[in-house]
Amino acid sequence: GAGIMEFDKEQRQKLLSQDCLTTLVELDPDGQSVEVIGSMIDYVEISDGNSALIKTMSDADIKIISLTVTEGGYFQDPNSSALDHTHPDIQFDAANAQTPKTVFGAIVEALRLRYIQGRGPVTLQSCDNLQGNGTILRKTLVSLAKMSDPKLAVWIDENCTFPNSMVDCIVPATGQTEIDLVTSLGIKDAVPVTHENFRQWVIEDDFCAGRPEWEKVGVTLSDDVHAFETMKICLLNAGHQILANAGEILGLYTIDECMAHDEIFSLFDTVQREEIAPHVDEVPGMTPEQYVQLISKRFANPKIKDTVRRVAFDGGARHSGFLHPTIRKAIANGCKIEGLALVEALWARMCEGTREDGSVIEPNDPSWTFYQQIAKRAKKAPTLWLDETHAYGDIAKDEAFRDMFTRQLEHIWRDGVEPAIVNYCANSNQLHSASSKVAKG
Repeated sequence: GAGIMEFDKEQRQKLLSQDCLTTLVELDPDGQSVEVIGSMIDYVEISDGNSALIKTMSDADIKIISLTVTEGGYFQDPNSSALDHTHPDIQFDAANAQTPKTVFGAIVEALRLRYIQGRGPVTLQSCDNLQGNGTILRKTLVSLAKMSDPKLAVWIDENCTFPNSMVDCIVPATGQTEIDLVTSLGIKDAVPVTHENFRQWVIEDDFCAGRPEWEKVGVTLSDDVHAFETMKICLLNAGHQILANAGEILGLYTIDECMAHDEIFSLFDTVQREEIAPHVDEVPGMTPEQYVQLISKRFANPKIKDTVRRVAFDGGARHSGFLHPTIRKAIANGCKIEGLALVEALWARMCEGTREDGSVIEPNDPSWTFYQQIAKRAKKAPTLWLDETHAYGDIAKDEAFRDMFTRQLEHIWRDGVEPAIVNYCANSNQLHSASSKVAKG
C-alpha cells in the first residue's frame, strides 16, 4: 500500500500496527459475513519528495501499479479533460521532477528510473470512477513527463499499458460506526472495511508485464470496458449525486434514508428511467432498466450506512464526470433534460451552505468557498452558477437548459426542495402518460 498525503501517515501507522491485516465485513440485509484480508504486505513510508514511493515503484519486481485518487484528483481542465499545466502542483512537479508533490509526479519519476536503468515498463491501472480511466491516466502521465523529459514521455506512451477498468462496489468510509461494528464481533481493528453484498470488476486485458489470474476470482476481462463504465457512471454514480444533494439540503444522513424519502426517491427514479437510461447502452446480461432496478435495491440496503456527506463530496468533479456527459447527449439529441436541470439546481442550492432547517452544511468540496460564493449570488441570478463555476462548458450556452435551470433553482428557493421535486415528477408523469396514449393510438 502507499499514500502521499499527510493524513495517510496515520493510516500507515494503523495498518503497520496490525501487520497490514484488515477485517472485511459484507453487509447483507439478511446478515453479514466477516473475513480477514492479508493481501497488503507493507505500506510504503511517506517521505518528503516521495523518495520511498519512487524507489518502490521503480523496483524491477513491480509489474502493476494500481491507483485510486478520486475523480477530482487528476488535475484535469474541466472543459478539455486535458492535464491542467497551469496548476501549481503540476508546475512544481515539472520543475522538480526528482522530488515531486503529486502521485503522478512520483510515478513519472519512477518510470524515468526504470527507463534509464533498463528495468522495463509496467502496467498503470486506474480504479477511479472516470470514463476511460486508463486513457485519462495515460494522458496525464505522458503530458506531465513531456513537460520535463519529452523522450521519457514517448517511452511511457509506447511501452507502458493503461487498461481501462470499471469497479463497482459500495464501500462506506470507515468511521466509528464501522469500528464499533467489528468491536461488537470481538475483533480489534483500527481500519476495518465494510461493503455491500455486490461487487463487479471489469478490466481491459492490456497488461505489458503480466497479471494475476483475476478471472479465477470473478473479474471480467473484456475488450469493451466502455459500455460497463458508461452504465455504472451514468446511472449508479450519477444516481448517487441525485440522492445526496437533495438529501443534504433536507438534513438526511445516509443514502438509504434518501431512498426511503418519497420525494427524493421519485426524483431519483424518474430522472434515471426517463432522462439518463435512454442514453445508456445495455451490456451483456443487463439492460439499463434492469440496472436501475439493481442499484435501487443496493442503495436502499439499510445495512450500508453510506453517508450523504461522503457521496456529495467534491461535487464539481462528480457532476462534471457523472451527469454532464448525459446532459450533453440529451441536448445534442433533443431529449428531455428538465429533471437533469433540477438535479443541477439542487447542487447549486446545496453549495449555498445551509439546509432548509437553517443548519449549516460544513464545507465539503476542495473548492467549497469558490462554489459557495457563486451559489449565494445565484440565488437571485441563477445563470451565474452556470457561467462562473467553470464546470459546464458548452452546456452553459444552451438556452433551453439555462431556462430550465433558472426555473428550477427559483422554484427551490421560493417553495423548497420537496415542492420543486413534486412539481417536476407530476409534470413528467403527465408527459409520460400523454406519450403512452399517443403510442397506443
